[in-house]
Amino acid sequence: MTRGGEAAKPEVLVREKSDGRMDMREKTLGRDALIARLEQHRAAGDRVVLANGCFDLLHVGHVRYLAGALLEGDVLVVAVNADSTVRALKGEGRPILPAEARAQLVAAVGAVSYVTIFDEPDVAALLRILRPDVHAKGTDYTVDTVPEVEIARELGVRVAIVGDAKEHSTRELLSRLQRLPHV
Repeated sequence: MTRGGEAAKPEVLVREKSDGRMDMREKTLGRDALIARLEQHRAAGDRVVLANGCFDLLHVGHVRYLAGALLEGDVLVVAVNADSTVRALKGEGRPILPAEARAQLVAAVGAVSYVTIFDEPDVAALLRILRPDVHAKGTDYTVDTVPEVEIARELGVRVAIVGDAKEHSTRELLSRLQRLPHV
């Protein structure tokens, strides 16, 4: 199979649909499997981008963030916070959906190549293990306020701020839903 007239890349161990898209269930990987897939992509010359977040209630801001992240490279890996870290970051009552469900929703976004769930407070360990070319964060950050900026610099990982202006939030969406009259 070719993409845009390029020669076919080495076989990647995923089931593809007849049009070349991966099954979303095949996109969610543990660290060892993800490392192996990324080695294949790097051997083919692909640039790897790492994005991360809670993705507790997927909304248009998330989709635009992920689409923007993919523009920074060829393969987009999304790290989804585990339930315990979402609870620590967002408070009691969160997450709304369990990590596995959130990972499947993120995997269904066309821009996303792979999803992994992480339980550390930030993605510093994933940056060290996966060694992406780019670490993409949303517009609620600046390059200097990204929590992992020093580790990224140490590893030679470029930090990119992507997506549209922070006009969408899960917190606001949940608040609006709670104000709706219940039937």
